[in-house]
Amino acid sequence: MAKSFNPSSRTQTALVLLLCFVSLFSLPQTKALWLNLPSSGTKCVSQEIQTHVVVLADYYVVAENIKGHPLPTISAKVTSPYGNNLHNNENVTQGQFAFTTTESGNYVACFWMSTKSLTGSSISLDWKTGISAKDWDSVAKQEKIEGVELELSKLDGAVKAIHQNLIYLKNRESEMREVSEATNGRVAWLSIMSLGVCVSVSVLQLWYLRRYFQKKKII
Repeated sequence: MAKSFNPSSRTQTALVLLLCFVSLFSLPQTKALWLNLPSSGTKCVSQEIQTHVVVLADYYVVAENIKGHPLPTISAKVTSPYGNNLHNNENVTQGQFAFTTTESGNYVACFWMSTKSLTGSSISLDWKTGISAKDWDSVAKQEKIEGVELELSKLDGAVKAIHQNLIYLKNRESEMREVSEATNGRVAWLSIMSLGVCVSVSVLQLWYLRRYFQKKKII
């Protein structure tokens, strides 16, 4: 007796597995940054972010296991593209900042040593944006989803984030094109004006030389 075959069931299972597999690569991957702070001076990191994006970051001084010596303290400052102060923390060994962006552009986080140190120090910075900063454990508990449904929710969030990023890039490209066209127009007018000035000066020089030679009765 031949075994029954249900192609629709296998197709659905394969589709779900494919979506889960793709979601692992579609979600933004976040890694902690290791920053070596000099004994004097400031080290900054920046990221270009569009508006209405959640940003979450944790930072802490990396312990060097030196007995009898306290951890060096650092200071941190985060500014928006227009120079607004979003986070300011001084004389700490660890900290956290979280905000939702209201401006498009480069958000800069700067760190420097608060205490004097001959060798400087190192800090670990875990910077998350967008879907990576979302607490999926809380979402799963609130919406009572798990397994494949949770992975599909993550995939849906990743697709929306990619779509918003494409719209942002399209708008930036349009703005840059307008600026480029305006700049080209100004350069063209400047070239025409420069050419006109050169021609006018040449004509005036010829007219002056002709009058000069006529006065001297050379011509």
